[in-house]
Amino acid sequence: MAVRIRLARGGRKKRPFYRIVVASSEAPRDGRFIEGIGTYNPLPEVPEVTFNTERLQYWLQQGAKPTDTVRSLIRKYGVHTAAEA
Repeated sequence: MAVRIRLARGGRKKRPFYRIVVASSEAPRDGRFIEGIGTYNPLPEVPEVTFNTERLQYWLQQGAKPTDTVRSLIRKYGVHTAAEA
């Protein structure tokens, strides 16, 4: 079972809010997930991004692969990891 770090959409129509979650690659986008490790709110002028850096590091060390979007959020908002190369 491959594990991915990805976004799970929440919020209402035209008002997205995302949770950054660790989930099986086979699980649906908004379905079951293993653990929530952060949030992403793209609506403010400066998007709000929070990460639990300890858990993010843990999951990256365990082999979880971030999606392209999550990888760009990690790079852009200052969480530097050894596995983002």
